[in-house]
Amino acid sequence: MDTASEFGRLIGPLRRAVLRTRRMEGLPDLPEAQIELLRTLAETDGATPREAAARLRIAPSTVSNLVRAMTAAGLVERTPSTTDLRTVRLTASPKALDMLDRYDRTSTTSLRHALDGLAPQSREALRLAIPALAELLTALEAQAPEEPGQVR
Repeated sequence: MDTASEFGRLIGPLRRAVLRTRRMEGLPDLPEAQIELLRTLAETDGATPREAAARLRIAPSTVSNLVRAMTAAGLVERTPSTTDLRTVRLTASPKALDMLDRYDRTSTTSLRHALDGLAPQSREALRLAIPALAELLTALEAQAPEEPGQVR
């Protein structure tokens, strides 16, 4: 068995299974890119578009497109800088923060229920794999090519 192939085949179905739990709870179906931007804004207590792009490793133009749609939906608030009128600070709106909390609670409840149905040794194997998965994410991010137009 090739670990990379098997793991790669499971990632998409696992992600979709978690996303289905959100839809079953009647939560809005936001694209993952929007959720990642909201998480970044929530974790950093706001950011400029350039800071958000650098943190997410995406092009600033991609952030601009996301922000345009998310501002219209009431998920992102734009506050002009008091020192540089060309700069804005982006923050997740209270509506977005509530949605993220509901997403996390729903996903956690669903995952907890599924994990409880596994054999004890499978639950323990998954618990022990969490640090390795975090390390894998870091390694993948380090080798990923930068998107065109990205500022570092």
